[in-house]
Amino acid sequence: MNTLQVTIKDRLAVIALNRGKSNPMNAEMIKELHLLVQSIDADDNIGGLIITGKENFFSAGLDLIELYDYNHEEIAVFWRSFLSLQAKMVAFKKPMVAAISGHSPAGGCVLAMCCDYRVMARGKYIIGLNEIPVGIIVPDSIFSLYAFWLGQRNAYQYLMEGKLLSVEDALQVGLIDEICNPESVISTAEKKIRTYMQFNAATWSQSKLNLRKRLIADASADQTENLDMMLKQWWAPETRKLLQMIIQNLKAPKP
Repeated sequence: MNTLQVTIKDRLAVIALNRGKSNPMNAEMIKELHLLVQSIDADDNIGGLIITGKENFFSAGLDLIELYDYNHEEIAVFWRSFLSLQAKMVAFKKPMVAAISGHSPAGGCVLAMCCDYRVMARGKYIIGLNEIPVGIIVPDSIFSLYAFWLGQRNAYQYLMEGKLLSVEDALQVGLIDEICNPESVISTAEKKIRTYMQFNAATWSQSKLNLRKRLIADASADQTENLDMMLKQWWAPETRKLLQMIIQNLKAPKP
């Protein structure tokens, strides 16, 4: 795995996103994460999964710098893979907890929302979905996931304005479940997941799948129409211009 690190101890797997300083997601990371999550879900020797990042960043979201240069086929494959990963993680039958080690906007927030519980490091970090200001059309399945935790009203309003929340605000509205010191984010996540893992696995898993039935259906539905709209907008001249401005800002030297 070039973009992930995985450790397994006492039936608990920990996947650490490990790509660059801020864990931006590209095609390789999405593919590796999908394969690993699928493997862990099928492994009877593993009872739970924690997903985390690195200091100050869970994931900065999609790697817009790399994605901008993908050709038409590459970007179509990327979006199909990303939505397929979301569907796999939403339907993951075992306990899964996000140990959010720092900033987690956009795609990083999507990964965290697929989990059953979210622990976030205390600090001046942000989390939320800001796709619309970036020029990306939000598919139904991601709105369903956001609304599952925030409720329809908040999810709608936050999406339409591309709102990013502070750690404290995210806790208040239910986007995350717990705040802890940065050095304790993994141990806090482990404490929570092991409370899930002590229950009868079959009972816990089937209950989870039952409670997520509509969410799973939305994530696994045919996304062709959504993808067509997303790709059309991705290649629109105004979106390309906006992405160029964002990329220039990302590449600019930081003071």
